[in-house]
Amino acid sequence: MSQERHSELGIHALPDEGELLKRQQMTRRAKLVLLVVLILLAVGAARTIISRVVNARELQAGTAERAKIFVRVTEARSSTEGQTLALPGTLQGFVQSPIAARSSGYLKRWYKDIGSEVKKGDLLAELDTPEIDQQLSQAVAARQQAVSSMELAKSSMARWEALRKKDAVSQQELDERRSAYAQANSNLAAAEANVERLRQVEGFKRIVAPFSGIITRRNVDVGDLIDPGAGRSLFVLSQTDPLRVYVNVPQSYANLVKPGQKVIVTQSELRGRKFEGKVARTAGSIDPSTRAMQIEVSLPNADNALLPGAFVQVSLPLKPSGTLLVSADTLMFRRDGAMVAVVDAQNKVHLKKVQVGRNFGLTVEVLDGLDGNEKLILNPSDSLAEGDQVEPTLDKKDGGKKEAAADDDNKKKAAS
Repeated sequence: MSQERHSELGIHALPDEGELLKRQQMTRRAKLVLLVVLILLAVGAARTIISRVVNARELQAGTAERAKIFVRVTEARSSTEGQTLALPGTLQGFVQSPIAARSSGYLKRWYKDIGSEVKKGDLLAELDTPEIDQQLSQAVAARQQAVSSMELAKSSMARWEALRKKDAVSQQELDERRSAYAQANSNLAAAEANVERLRQVEGFKRIVAPFSGIITRRNVDVGDLIDPGAGRSLFVLSQTDPLRVYVNVPQSYANLVKPGQKVIVTQSELRGRKFEGKVARTAGSIDPSTRAMQIEVSLPNADNALLPGAFVQVSLPLKPSGTLLVSADTLMFRRDGAMVAVVDAQNKVHLKKVQVGRNFGLTVEVLDGLDGNEKLILNPSDSLAEGDQVEPTLDKKDGGKKEAAADDDNKKKAAS
């Protein structure tokens, strides 16, 4: 059919080869665009799926991570270091004695006042004792009388013995003269003893120092009546070098204190000064009323810086007891009593009941319930239960101690 015929019938004319080529190119481009769009949609879908999978995994990992219980742990260790126990005490003179008079009379004169340093045998005071002086004079006269009676009895016995040899007197009469002589000797001995007694009593009117020290008190003045039976002391004498300190050690520490241990004594008024003494002796028993053991500390005081009667603090270094020590932050107090949370090798929690001993502040003594070197959880929560899985981290303090110990070992090895 010709083109004219086509046009008459209203039918489009067949495209030529150029137009067909253009249409084919457009079709290929559309397919290519569609393919690119599909690829982009697929990549976007894959990206979304991958992102959701990654987010799900991250969420799962984060949930698992947040579900873990992170705890700090420390180790139970034996007490290798002793502690220092601070206790109050009162200074006393090594020898402290009230000095009283043995004889009665009036105080004639005193020679030493408070604060005076005296030596043994120094004269402190004199008494006026007229009654004793008169008694001594009477005793001397009685002794002279006894001497005269004894001499008369002796001469009589000698004459009667001579007469007895001549058989001029009886044996009974001679025995009577001998008995009179023996009685006269006894009377003389009694008179001499009385004289010596009164002389010693008269010697007591001189009040002398029985030992070297310092007069800490004077209770009399000139003219005072001195009566030995009243129990009144004239002076108080104290030996200030060395001094004594009596300290009451609680029962829980009594077994750790031994004679010969060194102590440090401090007084708040003497800032910066420390005085070293030692435990002289212990009572060796616990006082039931105070539940404490008394110890005596001997303290040198050559410069007399410390004064008797002063209040002091006695720092007593104690030997290590060898018992287990744990941090006070590891204890839990529940219905069964004191407990600790122990972490095993699989990082599982085990609750153990312990018997607590002495409390040292930061650490507590454990008497029973632990074997030693267990990992204990610090500041355990109330929700912590048996068998919980935890993630332990060693406390920095313990880690630092271990590193320091390792460094010391390395230095010792290098030196050797």
